[in-house]
Amino acid sequence: MYLASQSPRRRELLTQIGVEFSVLAVEVEEQQQSGELAADYVARLARDKAQAGTVVLENANAVQANTNAAAEYVVLGADTIVVYAGQVLEKPVDEADSKRMLSLLSGHEHEVMTAIALADTSRCWVEVVTTLVQFREISATEMHDYWCTGEPTDKAGSYAIQGIAGKFVSHMSGSYSAVVGLPLMQTEQLIQAFKAEQNK
Repeated sequence: MYLASQSPRRRELLTQIGVEFSVLAVEVEEQQQSGELAADYVARLARDKAQAGTVVLENANAVQANTNAAAEYVVLGADTIVVYAGQVLEKPVDEADSKRMLSLLSGHEHEVMTAIALADTSRCWVEVVTTLVQFREISATEMHDYWCTGEPTDKAGSYAIQGIAGKFVSHMSGSYSAVVGLPLMQTEQLIQAFKAEQNK
């Protein structure tokens, strides 16, 4: 099993459910296309990462180009986005951008979509898990102080629910682990189904 992500949160979550894996470094373009729906966008990113992982393995000659060898590995790709009123909130570019995002989320409900994709040389399965998160009102001072912690700088939607920003959450409906970066139940089920199909 290979994880096409260097996210420490995803590594921790996979380890939590007892999955043995190696990490692959992959690069994919993360740019929403014109007219592309949020769910389609995050699904595409996860799929691109998983498929890029298979290419990395093949190029490194880690897997020989035959059917039996191809069935010996699975690559997991994942991506998480924050969506408010249909608008995808990416990682903030600076403090002003962070405040813009948190101002949108303050006192409102938003969606967190995490896509997981499993791929080998012949297949790629994708599932998108959506969680609803409600924020309390967040003051401008809190937004500034939060930015100064450094936590939101590399986070979609400019917050990390497992960190300081957990105090902003008044209600959540769905998978907490998906908001962190990987829906544990759905990931385990997809892995089992994918491997069962491989072994047929």
